[in-house]
Amino acid sequence: MTVLDTGTFAVAAGEIVALLGANGAGKTSLMETILGFRPSRSIRLFGRDVSALPVERRIALGVGYVPERRRLFAGLTVEENLEAASRLPAVHRRRRVEEMLAAFPMLAERPHARAWLLSGGQQQMLALARAMIDRPRLLLLDEPTLGLAPLVVADLLARLRAVAAEGTAILLSEQRASLALGIASRGVVLSRGKVVRAALAAQLANDPQLADLMAGG
Repeated sequence: MTVLDTGTFAVAAGEIVALLGANGAGKTSLMETILGFRPSRSIRLFGRDVSALPVERRIALGVGYVPERRRLFAGLTVEENLEAASRLPAVHRRRRVEEMLAAFPMLAERPHARAWLLSGGQQQMLALARAMIDRPRLLLLDEPTLGLAPLVVADLLARLRAVAAEGTAILLSEQRASLALGIASRGVVLSRGKVVRAALAAQLANDPQLADLMAGG
């Protein structure tokens, strides 16, 4: 089933698509367009045209978002960040918070710690758990590995594979092509806001022109 169709590429349920490009290529702008922060001419989510729908309606349909640099509620605890992001009734919300803590051992160790006291890796895992709290059908991640240690990156990518295996569609924005293509089935390269290449991840990973395409900005 196609979960996302931007008019130039699509993302299916259970699929990870890598969105590649240099700084300024338009990756964040595209994600903001999918979410509804920017106007669009052709965005389909879950089989319906959502171009006229506001942000909150798109999120309610099943979109989760992990923005660049996380944007957590710094003064709230891990548990409070998760609870604040959920639209579920209180009894179900509490159960879902417990499930997220169980799925993210790094967070389960510090459920009452305020977000600003967490390490960069813990903050990124919290941002991912927060986006997953209401079981989104589509997950948008904007540069999630930025500034993280290699071991934390490996843990994060393993978690994304598990999320996709459960049927969630993932659009993963990354500057480090090798990381994203290593877990994606397909890749899309942006330059100056336009798709300049779309192919299977293995094909892109072995494409000698990839670095030049990404350097186009």
